[in-house]
Amino acid sequence: MSKFFKMIILGAPGSGKGTISSRILRDFGLKHLSSGDLLRSQVISKTELGVKAKAFMTAGKLVPDDVMVKLISEELAKITSSSWLLDGFPRTRPQAEALNKHEKGKDDVTGEDLVQREDDKPESIRQRLDLYESSTKPLKDFYEELGILQVFCGTESNEIWPRVHKYLQNHLPALGGPF
Repeated sequence: MSKFFKMIILGAPGSGKGTISSRILRDFGLKHLSSGDLLRSQVISKTELGVKAKAFMTAGKLVPDDVMVKLISEELAKITSSSWLLDGFPRTRPQAEALNKHEKGKDDVTGEDLVQREDDKPESIRQRLDLYESSTKPLKDFYEELGILQVFCGTESNEIWPRVHKYLQNHLPALGGPF
């Protein structure tokens, strides 16, 4: 087993990534980086990156690769002594390639009120789903070419979770679970 386990969760909007992520965190204790949470934090704080990102997010578009790579790279640089889970990044092959380059050579649910964000409106969701579909195939191909893609399919989080848990137990010591 590697000293640090690095994991990416991919899935279309509304596919249960958040549910599965929370279970992975609960049972395996990884550090969680959600690109959506990081972006919303930047928007709320009205940082330069947040102002730039808000225009894309409100229109239901993906934030440009260079902005996302910078954001995630800065956050990953802060994680020096734990395994991690990326949620919502990478979303494109160039992002995946940048992440792979960043990682080469290194040692290996919240209880908040639900609100409808601008990027959760039907027209934005449809556009996000279309963008997800068109940008994810090259991303999947990239990780498949590297031989590190693990796919878990199903229609409900409770159906998928036991398979994810079983897979992770082969790579990380479980703290609990799967339910």
